Amino acid sequence: FTVHRRNMADSGASKTYPVRAGELKKGSHVIMKEKFPCKVTELTTSKTGKHGHAKANITALDIFTGKKYMDISPTSHNMSAPFVAASEWQILTIDEDEQTCDLMNEEGETKEGLPFPCSSEDADAPLTKHAKKLQELWEAEMEKDEPEPIKVRLVEAMDIQGVFFIGSVE
Repeated sequence: FTVHRRNMADSGASKTYPVRAGELKKGSHVIMKEKFPCKVTELTTSKTGKHGHAKANITALDIFTGKKYMDISPTSHNMSAPFVAASEWQILTIDEDEQTCDLMNEEGETKEGLPFPCSSEDADAPLTKHAKKLQELWEAEMEKDEPEPIKVRLVEAMDIQGVFFIGSVE
């Protein structure tokens, strides 16, 4: 499946900030391959060699697709980390045909047409797992006379948006 890249008017605000490779920790966010917002899952450092710097071996998962990336960087060099924003919303509608959903926050602001990959070929991708869980909950609530609102977490990084279930999808 593909992730939804918003076409935002550039407000001049940076989407990333610099971070030294040697300061990364497991759980940190980092940009891998210069464009993928990821969360560090493994990090090891090697000692300084005869002719160089200590190296950081970084393994990270894309926060939207779950794809694994690996990189090696001198610990003294800067890498980019994404600004990641998460906020709580509730589902207004799910369109299975278009694979999108509409959300509303507590202030009544809405977001429409967000990606909702409920029938993606990549069933193990985080967004697909979350979409399937949310779709099941949505269908169950719509059967009720008085459906309960379904809360979700909207995660945004580098003009990419993803809708995640709040809780375990396993």
